[in-house]
Amino acid sequence: MIEQLFSDLTLALSGSFAIAMMASLGWGVLSILLSPCHLSSIPLVIGYISTQGQIKVKRSFNLALVFSIGILITIAAIGLITASMGRLMGDVGELGNWLVAVIFIVIGLYLMDIIRWDWNGINIGGKKRGGLWGAFVLGLIFGIGLGPCTFAFLAPVLGVVFQTAGESWIKAILLISAFGIGHCAVIVAAGTLTKLVQKYLNWTETSRTSLYIKRTAGFLVILGGIYFII
Repeated sequence: MIEQLFSDLTLALSGSFAIAMMASLGWGVLSILLSPCHLSSIPLVIGYISTQGQIKVKRSFNLALVFSIGILITIAAIGLITASMGRLMGDVGELGNWLVAVIFIVIGLYLMDIIRWDWNGINIGGKKRGGLWGAFVLGLIFGIGLGPCTFAFLAPVLGVVFQTAGESWIKAILLISAFGIGHCAVIVAAGTLTKLVQKYLNWTETSRTSLYIKRTAGFLVILGGIYFII
């Protein structure tokens, strides 16, 4: 069934521009839902949001959004760098995978309260920045290890983008943007729903339910790190 879905989406990319846009959006969504390394971004953003205390749904949305934007920026940079080096786009090599595994495990330990890190106090330009900056930096770091996973799903879209670019750069950019929107939408939805549930259950940063969720998220992120090692 999944193979049929991939086949249908690939064929849809060759259809009209509107259909190709929807197919690109679909590839972006699937790049999260069907990728083990990308799925770990969901417990990570949920765990991070749970450290921010009792906050509004709008701020939860913003935290998840800047986190996903940070991921996309890093992925784009890695794609350009690896391609310019003549390597497979997004291939950070064995050393890169070990680096990301260490980052995942450290972040997982942080979410499990085994180690401490003040994401609300990141010092940028001599000033203490808030949780949004922490989410953005976390996304930048997390994006390092997602190159190979992302470009595996992005490959069909890139094939059409390169063909379309010769006719219209605007359409090519829109196709890539549709993939990015689909990719971010799942992460943003997961983060926002976390805060919606927290709002109705009246969780706080120190409540037992919130702590259990944060620590479970940390454990899942550590598993993501182990996945990169294996």
